[in-house]
Amino acid sequence: MNQALDDCLTLTINGSIVRLTGICPTLTLLEYLRQAGHTGTKEGCGDGDCGACTVVIIAPGSDGQSHYQAVNSCLIPIAALAGREILTVEGIASAQLHPVQAAMVQTGGSQCGYCTPGFIMSLFAAYYDGTMADSAVEGNLCRCTGYLAIRRAVQQMITSIAAHPPIDQFSQQLAEAKSDLPALNYTNHQASFYRPTQLQTVLDLLQQHPTAVLVAGATDLGLELSHHRQQFPVMISLEAVAELKQITVTDTTVTIGAAVTLTTIADQLRGIFPSLDEMLYWFAARQIRNRATIGGNIGNASPIGDLPPVLLALDAELLIAGHQGRRTIAIADFFQGYRQTALQVGEVIVSVRIPRTLTPKAVCRLSQSYKVGKRGTDDISIVAAAFTVDLDAQKHIIHARLAYGGVAATPMRAIAVEQSLLGQPWNLTIVQGVKAALRETFTPLTDMRGSAAYRRLLVANLFEKFFVEGDSDNSEVGV
Repeated sequence: MNQALDDCLTLTINGSIVRLTGICPTLTLLEYLRQAGHTGTKEGCGDGDCGACTVVIIAPGSDGQSHYQAVNSCLIPIAALAGREILTVEGIASAQLHPVQAAMVQTGGSQCGYCTPGFIMSLFAAYYDGTMADSAVEGNLCRCTGYLAIRRAVQQMITSIAAHPPIDQFSQQLAEAKSDLPALNYTNHQASFYRPTQLQTVLDLLQQHPTAVLVAGATDLGLELSHHRQQFPVMISLEAVAELKQITVTDTTVTIGAAVTLTTIADQLRGIFPSLDEMLYWFAARQIRNRATIGGNIGNASPIGDLPPVLLALDAELLIAGHQGRRTIAIADFFQGYRQTALQVGEVIVSVRIPRTLTPKAVCRLSQSYKVGKRGTDDISIVAAAFTVDLDAQKHIIHARLAYGGVAATPMRAIAVEQSLLGQPWNLTIVQGVKAALRETFTPLTDMRGSAAYRRLLVANLFEKFFVEGDSDNSEVGV
């Protein structure tokens, strides 16, 4: 397969078209911006945690229309932004401050100011997206101002938007934006970045480059690129492959393309799976969810990935494609060991299929997930858990899935405990009776986030919490 080489990377920054030649495709957007003089964008942690590097890109939202999206520039390789429009803090004020900036000034929302540009850009995206709320800055950390002044700025903007909906040059720019990504084939500094638009092209590239790294949102891979920790000779982006970005909902199943972002999943599937809704709420922060994909969260096989426990509890299946054809595998069989999966060389996850039907003879489904971390949002799990229980008319358990992350080398189900629950009445005595077995099911490690003993307690206590909180509130009757 031969593709024409792109001799430059073309992107738009603050309304100006920029053509980059001789630049390494894995250079992060943050590094490029600062080298190019856009120093309002700051580097704090360099790991996507603090939000100081937040910029805004124009990209399709869950409704298919163009939206301003806040993203962490420290995690995105510059080649992934080819064809995109990017706004930094320098680009949103002209003769006068943008209303977001003015509100921060009026409420005293900044002291040292280092984190302020990131806050401004997160609020800028929310200003035009109709999502102005405290949650707009959940991925931005301030170490000296205190959040009361920033929250007052948010409230001031909510009032302002209600009285005067934003109609200005930026809303016009959004209306005129084209969000489709072109194909890309760029090589420089002994690194190649491919962005095909067809799945078959992805498979052809994987045959040519069997050790290539697949990338979509780059929120995980970006951790390896930041601080020059690691270079990748060949990267293949899945971001422009339309087949991987579809969501299909029927009465019996929900199918989610591997390259669908978590923001889109949260918007389009809200209310269908309570456990998925809950985990997505606590999943990192908005800047990460705007880029992170479901396929990436599964494919990196992290033992502390947030979504695998939910998908395990929901009996999800993965559709996988390779040059030999397509196959379906239960997600319970996908994780083979620490960071090891059932993917063969040259294969790619196409979609995730989640059944919606109850177990035969079931009249009620209880389903919920839990995440325990040092912080509420914008943190990784100490332990994550997801539970699904189907009950018959007599409130006896006829289906049980108890899945966990952070307690073993892979996300896992407590299969022996699940089997012991079948046929038992759904009551507190039964739940408390299996807690001892749950504490002995896994062999978690002790690390800086928690001890093995603490994790074992969480494994058992979260299941009891599920019974106490979820017996009636989160039932899915007739789903």
